Amino acid sequence: MQNTDSLILEVNELEVDVLTGIYSEETGKPQPLRISIAARYDVADHYGPDMPLEASKNYMDLKEAAASGLPKGVHFKLIEAVADHICATLFTQDARVQAVTVKIVKLAIAEANEQIGITLHRERPTG
Repeated sequence: MQNTDSLILEVNELEVDVLTGIYSEETGKPQPLRISIAARYDVADHYGPDMPLEASKNYMDLKEAAASGLPKGVHFKLIEAVADHICATLFTQDARVQAVTVKIVKLAIAEANEQIGITLHRERPTG
């Protein structure tokens, strides 16, 4: 019988300044992005009250992948590339990561509080 349990760790609406954009007014200066990450992990059979952190994943690893984990001074033309870098970082950090979903909203282009951006979902590469 296949186990259908899952564990999803999340960090939502983290605001990060990132060098991104393709237009001349965007290049050379960081833009504020709102980043949310959901990462699906291998799940333990049971989580008892005294289980150590190593039995799961530190939420701060997700935050770090979106903040200090982005390379300094690198200009990402597309926010899709920012999301892809976050996914790759989390896959590299921990073999228990099965899938990552990254949602990015470009705050600087909103005119009426709308959320304009992308959501990228990646499954762990096989092979």
